[in-house]
Amino acid sequence: MSKTLADKVFNELTTSIVRGELAPGEKLSEQALVERYGGSRAPIREAIQKLEARNLVVRVPHAGARVVSLSLEELRDIYEVRLELESMACRLAAERMTDEEVADLESLLAEHARSIEADQGLSYYQKSGNLDFHYRIIEGSKNGRLHQMLCGDLYHIIRMYRYRTSTSTERPLLALKEHQRIVEAIKGRDPQLAELLMRRHIQASLTNLETRLAHEARH
Repeated sequence: MSKTLADKVFNELTTSIVRGELAPGEKLSEQALVERYGGSRAPIREAIQKLEARNLVVRVPHAGARVVSLSLEELRDIYEVRLELESMACRLAAERMTDEEVADLESLLAEHARSIEADQGLSYYQKSGNLDFHYRIIEGSKNGRLHQMLCGDLYHIIRMYRYRTSTSTERPLLALKEHQRIVEAIKGRDPQLAELLMRRHIQASLTNLETRLAHEARH
């Protein structure tokens, strides 16, 4: 029972952190979580430890567990790595994805378009794993090491900050169009174009994030 509760708490907190409902730097109170979910402290602690392992939560001495908060410099470091590795993954995906996988990717983007429309174009939230466009591209590269690097330690932090950029004015629809152009390049088996479009897409995301964080710092 406690294992199931730990998983439930972990999954719900992951979504809350990625969507920004729990803000960077916000404290996670074990007592408040026990009151919210019931049970004992053990499954709550287990869930928090799993969040730590995913780099979504950090333990601060004498202050307990807090949602991770990255400096702009740390974010730029992560995005530099992401820019190179994910662009490479996209190039490989154009060479290695099957026609069926590309068709599935097109279907996924059609679902995303409906989701954005339902939210009146205000956000572009992607669930994790196979429901995430970027995850599918990385899987499509058929490179296990790339998958390990991009879908391991960095994955959920990148999702968290990707979502923050996706709630800016007009960005959801722009991001969707960029995704659609990337899929067209993959479908056309044009590795160089696919790589270039992914590179531009991630750079636009970083520029958007920098603008947003600078705006938040001023207010």
